[in-house]
Amino acid sequence: MFFTTLFLFICAFIAFLLSAVCGGGASFILIPILGIVIPGVQIPAALSLGTTSSSLSRIIILWKNIRWDLVKWFIPPAIFTVWLGARLLSYVNPILLELILGLFLLSNIPYIFKKEPDHKTHQHKNHLSVVLIGLATGFVSGLTGAVGLIFNRFYLTYGLTKQEIVATRAANEVILHIIKLGLYASFGLLTTKAFAYGGLIAIAGIISSFVIKYLLPFISEKIFQKIGYSAMVFFGRFFVCRRIK
Repeated sequence: MFFTTLFLFICAFIAFLLSAVCGGGASFILIPILGIVIPGVQIPAALSLGTTSSSLSRIIILWKNIRWDLVKWFIPPAIFTVWLGARLLSYVNPILLELILGLFLLSNIPYIFKKEPDHKTHQHKNHLSVVLIGLATGFVSGLTGAVGLIFNRFYLTYGLTKQEIVATRAANEVILHIIKLGLYASFGLLTTKAFAYGGLIAIAGIISSFVIKYLLPFISEKIFQKIGYSAMVFFGRFFVCRRIK
């Protein structure tokens, strides 16, 4: 048990570091590891507890980089759909869901080979896209307990700096995580075991946030975007290959 706990902590710490550079993905790394120690239906609750603490710490550390003009359009529609996603958690085939998400992530392959960062050539001109992304994010986040890389392209094409992406994502997602925790608890999914492992992930996430503050300045905007798109394709291929075998 000790070595399993230590292994989970180390993996969570590394996952959150990578997620800051890749624009997400920590939850996708931790899902199979959590599956070893808790039932699959409890994984979203444990993940939400861990990522809530991580997002809160990133908000505190990168407060001045948050784009509040996006947050105010993102949060209301996301709140509207997060309940629906959480409620359907017990009825949706997780294998089919993972396959669909994998195919969606693979659609980002062309962006890896673009010569210039996307934010220089493509910027959203109205808030409708923010509202639509909020609706989709809330639903998928409630259903899976994570959204991570799925909507990474949205942030990468909005013209944000790497610090703004990390900070704004955290601000957008923290409220959803808090709402999900309440929903999962009401559905009986936030068990003692899920709470314990979620707390362990939370500690790893908080520590990683302090490291991220000093890590990001050494990564160029172009490399940051390339890594983000590459991570989406990598995890997309992983999900699809695992489910079609």
